[in-house]
Amino acid sequence: MSDPQPPKGDAPGANEPDADVAIEEPAAASPEGGTATDDVRATASGPGIPAEPGEVQPPSKWQTMLRQIATGNAIISVLAVVLALLVGAIMIAFTDERVQAASGYFFARPGDTLLAIWESVAGAYSALFQGSVYNFRRDDFLAGIRPLTETLTFATPLIAGGLGVALAFRVGMFNIGGRGQMLIAASVAGWIGFGFDLPWGIHMIVALIGGLVGGALWAGIAGLLKARTGAHEVIVTIMLNYVAFYLVSWMLRTPGLLQAPGSSNPKTPAMNPNAVFPDLLGPQFNLHFGFILAILATIVVWWILSRSSLGFKFRAVGINPNAARVAGINVKGMYFYAMLISGALLGLAGVSQVLGTVTTGFTAGIDAGIGFDAITVALLGRSTPWGTFAAGILFGAFKAGGFSMQAAEGVPIEIVLVVQSLIVLFIAAPPLVRTIFGLPQPGSKPKRSRKPDTKGVKAK
Repeated sequence: MSDPQPPKGDAPGANEPDADVAIEEPAAASPEGGTATDDVRATASGPGIPAEPGEVQPPSKWQTMLRQIATGNAIISVLAVVLALLVGAIMIAFTDERVQAASGYFFARPGDTLLAIWESVAGAYSALFQGSVYNFRRDDFLAGIRPLTETLTFATPLIAGGLGVALAFRVGMFNIGGRGQMLIAASVAGWIGFGFDLPWGIHMIVALIGGLVGGALWAGIAGLLKARTGAHEVIVTIMLNYVAFYLVSWMLRTPGLLQAPGSSNPKTPAMNPNAVFPDLLGPQFNLHFGFILAILATIVVWWILSRSSLGFKFRAVGINPNAARVAGINVKGMYFYAMLISGALLGLAGVSQVLGTVTTGFTAGIDAGIGFDAITVALLGRSTPWGTFAAGILFGAFKAGGFSMQAAEGVPIEIVLVVQSLIVLFIAAPPLVRTIFGLPQPGSKPKRSRKPDTKGVKAK
């Protein structure tokens, strides 16, 4: 039986230099008076220390920051908007009559075609800006900012609805029933708004609370079915949209319910002035108190998701419901509570339409497609409260500026809808956006620079 071998570290000559390895000569003196061996050797864990020739240098702070931005989700939303606007510019140029006329003799005078393209695109987007942000053609400042107030007015229900969809997203649920929840909330708030005579302030609060409760209970049906039976919320909320639409349509045609007395039209009476949201900037502007409520809703949703234990449970269930269940979280209860809050936020969108925008009575089209636009807003905002807030303002600007663009430049309003749809398309395909702009993929390792090794180069 052979003797056991000694440990590798104790082997003879283990710590001695190999005889075949040449021993380096002392390094030459550096210009500073020292030697190269006296220089500090850089390591990967020592930022700010010069790297030894031939070693890999770690990325700088600026490189790390830029890479975090390039691989983040926010940049995808921004670039999706840019790409959609570029495609919209191409569509505007192709549909412009001046461009079509100039393209007939493009090879003879190409400058005319390029000039026509520039004038059509610049004129359209200039009209979009002046119709949504500031109109430079107005004489005074108050008249100039009127487009901005219109943008905020259009954005108010979009923000509230987007917050409702975004909160459901964070819990792993897809609330596609915004239309139905808005209709029920609008019906309850409208019925209280025209059917009662309460003091100013109290009437508005009661109508507001009634609308929020109506939207929450209608969405709670889907949450309860999801929690108790496992029914998929997408199918349930879509079906509830139809139920709400035909239910409200029936009530609008039934005297004594929502239909205005003595009228055969499916429309409600005008709202009681005590229940209407007050104007924020005076009667010459359409901006109303609903925008303040949208800001408060954004703060509340941010606090729920980021600062409360309920928000922690929401996010845990959204990431992994099985792990959340093992951790002791009532997953079924979270589904129900999330749909209640989501429905209340979409109900706020419906109340803003009834008590803030359409105060002369409403029809079954009071939702104005906001329930589905809210999904786009939530996607663009990456399901974050403040991102949804910014996305709602952007889409409000599209709505406000689209009409101005159509009136001033003759651009079809459908192009604005195409731009909005393209935004969703590009957001749904992040690899496409990253490939177009050459952005690094998330999780990929940054390329490290290598200092050239001139140590072994010898003069001949």
